[in-house]
Amino acid sequence: MSEPSKVILLVEDNPDDSMLTLRAFKRSHVMNPIVVARDGIEALDFLFARGAFAERASEPPPALVILDLKLPKLDGLGVLKAIREDDRTRLLPVVILTSSKQEQDLISGYSLGANSYVRKPVDFTEFLDAVKVLGIYWLMMNQSPPERTAP
Repeated sequence: MSEPSKVILLVEDNPDDSMLTLRAFKRSHVMNPIVVARDGIEALDFLFARGAFAERASEPPPALVILDLKLPKLDGLGVLKAIREDDRTRLLPVVILTSSKQEQDLISGYSLGANSYVRKPVDFTEFLDAVKVLGIYWLMMNQSPPERTAP
């Protein structure tokens, strides 16, 4: 279904939601490696090859970032802001996948440059379907801009 070499970064602190998302991708035959970051700082370390992820410096950015908003250390909006402020990641597709029903979160997400905002369905089957559609669109149908290199 997808181009297996492109990494997906899932930024999610809830282990149950991470597991459901990984299961949904597996059921959808998404073969891409998926890296899970459990907080906003870990996500930025992965994206910018810092700390434990320093060895990633020569690797391409992920094909997609799936970002929760309610995260420890640095919230999802802070992560999104940092992504959009850096030339290396400015064009990276970022999908907010959150349980937040706050209209301000929706507005802030799009204002900061989110490509999509999806509310996590409570129903298990609906959640699987939402992640499947998300994967199909962003990994198969969407045409991403060429990769940017460090300045």
